[in-house]
Amino acid sequence: MKFSQSSSRGCAMQTVRFNRQAVLALVGCFVLTLCLIGYISSGDERSTVVSDRGYAVRPAAYQITQKAVEDVAGVDAVKEPIIPVVRRPEIKPEVKEDVPEPPKEVGVKLDAGEVKDDVSADDNSDVNLDDLIGKRHYVDGADENDKRRQKVKEMMLHAWNGYKNYSWGANELRPIAKTANSQNIFGGNQMPATIIDAADTLFIMDLMDEYREAHDYIKANFTMTKATGTLSVFETTIRFLGGLLSLYGLTREQIYLEKAKEVGEALLPAFKTPSGVPKSNLDVQRKYASNYGWANGGSSILAEFGSLHLEFTYLSRMTKVPLFEKKVKKIRDVLDKAEKPDGLYPNYMSPDSGKFVQTYHMSVGALGDSFYEYLIKSWLMSNKTDIQAKKMYWDVSEAIVNKMLGKSEKSGLTYTAELRGTNKEHKMGHLACFVVGMFGLQAVNEIDAEKKAKTMNLAEELGKTCHESYIRSETHIGPEMFYFNANDEATSRRAENGYILRPEVIEGFFYLWRLTGKTMYRDWVWDAVQAIDKYCRVDAGFAGLQNVYDPNRGHDDVQQSFFLAETLKYAYLTFADISLISLDQWVFNTEAHPFPVLSR
Repeated sequence: MKFSQSSSRGCAMQTVRFNRQAVLALVGCFVLTLCLIGYISSGDERSTVVSDRGYAVRPAAYQITQKAVEDVAGVDAVKEPIIPVVRRPEIKPEVKEDVPEPPKEVGVKLDAGEVKDDVSADDNSDVNLDDLIGKRHYVDGADENDKRRQKVKEMMLHAWNGYKNYSWGANELRPIAKTANSQNIFGGNQMPATIIDAADTLFIMDLMDEYREAHDYIKANFTMTKATGTLSVFETTIRFLGGLLSLYGLTREQIYLEKAKEVGEALLPAFKTPSGVPKSNLDVQRKYASNYGWANGGSSILAEFGSLHLEFTYLSRMTKVPLFEKKVKKIRDVLDKAEKPDGLYPNYMSPDSGKFVQTYHMSVGALGDSFYEYLIKSWLMSNKTDIQAKKMYWDVSEAIVNKMLGKSEKSGLTYTAELRGTNKEHKMGHLACFVVGMFGLQAVNEIDAEKKAKTMNLAEELGKTCHESYIRSETHIGPEMFYFNANDEATSRRAENGYILRPEVIEGFFYLWRLTGKTMYRDWVWDAVQAIDKYCRVDAGFAGLQNVYDPNRGHDDVQQSFFLAETLKYAYLTFADISLISLDQWVFNTEAHPFPVLSR
C-alpha cells in the first residue's frame, strides 16, 4: 500500500507538473503565434527599403542576382550590389543616402564632370514624349518635301511587307528569291534582326499598324535563347540592344527595357579578358568568346569594341545596373591610356595586354569608323558631362585632320585616307562618309568662331566628295570603296564597286541639312533616294547592286536590316520637320537608333 500510495501520489504530482508545463508551453506557443502573425502582416513594409525620396524597392524585385552576374562577368567585376530593374510602375527605384542624386533623362541635375559610376536615370519622367520626339504626325500634302517624305514611307512599306510576307522572324530577306536570308553575325536564323532594326523607323514614320506588328512579335517571341550559334558582339549591340533601347526611349514601354537587359546580360561573357577589352564573337549558349583569326592574329577590332559605349551606358542608366556602364568605361580607360602613334588609334588591339598591335593600320572607314563617332556622341548623350570622351575626341580629331586627310590632284576633292604605318592609301570607303556628320557635330560644338567655320567647311568638303562618288557612277549610287589615283577620281572602276544598301552618304547629307539648313543637301538625299528606288527596288523589297557602274550585272539579293534601320530613316527625317528626333535632344547610335540625351 505504501508503495501503492506513494506511487499514486507520485503519479499525481507528476501529472500536475506536466499540466503546468503544458500550460506554459501553450502560452508560449500562443505568444509566438501572435508574433508570427504580426511579422507576416508587417512583412511588406519590413522587406521594403525606403529611400530618402520615398521610393521603395522590394528585394524580390531583383532581376539579376549577385551570383548570376559573377557567373558571367567574374567575381572581380562585381564591386557593389547590383541594383535591380523594377518592372512594376508603382514601385520606384531605391536611391541610397550615400549615392549622389541620379541623373534623369529630364528634370534632375548632375554636376558637370565625368560620368559617375553609380548614377541612373528615372524612366518615369513627367516629360511629354510627343514634345520630346517632335512632329511625328502629318497630313499628306502637295508640298515637294511632303511628297518626298511620302515616297520614302512607301519604300519603307515595300521593304517591310516583303520581309513580313517571305521571311517573318528570320534575320533578313532575300527579296528576289523571296526567302529568308541568314548571316552568321546574328547567332542563328531565328534572331529577328530586321524586326528589331526596323521597329523604331516604323514608329518614327507613324506607320503604327506595322509598328504594332513588330511590337507584338518582340514581346511574344524575342529571346536570346534563339541565339543558338556564334554571334557578333558588336552587331548584336548596335542592332538588337540599340534597337530595343531606342524603342524604350521612344515609348517608355517596359517590355523593351526587359528585352534589352536580357541582351546585355547575354553579352557579358565577351568582356572576360585580362584587359577588359571584349572579343568580337560570342557563343551565347556556351558563354565562349573568340576573335577572328584574320584580325591581325586574333586581335579585337577598334570599330567593334570601341562602339559599345552608347548602348551599355544607356542600359545602365535605365536599368539601374551599373555593371554594364562599368564594362565600357573600362574599355574607354584602356584606350585612353594606350600608346597611340601620332595621336591616332590603330585598328587592332590585343584583348590580353590592352595594347595596340604593332603592325599599325589606321582607318576612319572599315575597322575603325564608329569608334570615333561614339566619342563625340558619348559626350553629347551625357549632356556634355563626359569630359573624358570630349577630350579623346577633340585630340583624335586634330590627329585625323593632320595625318589622314588628302586632296585629289584632279578635282581638289577632300577625302580621308587610310594609313598603314606611315604610308597613306588614297582611298575612301562608303563607310567613311559617316565622318561628314561627325565633323558637322563637332563644328556646331566648337566655341571658337574660326574653328567652328573651319570644321564645318571640312564637313561640307567631305560631303561633296561622297556626293561625287555617287554622281560619277551610271546608277548615281556610290561604290563600296572609291579611289584617288591615275585611274580613279572618287570612283572604283576595277574592284569594290558594289552597293549593299548602305546609309552613310545619305546620313552625312542628313546631318548637313539639319546643321546648316542648306536645301542643297535635301536635294542630294532625294537624288540618292530616287536612284536607290530605280536600281535597287525588286518585286519583294530592295536588293544591293553587284556593280554601281553597270546595273546589268544584277543584284546581290539581300535586303540588309540596316536599310530599314538607317538608310530609310535618315532619308525620311531629311524631309520631315526638324523637330522630329531633334539633334539637340537625341543622339543616333551607329545603326541610327536614337537615344534621348540625358539631363545634367
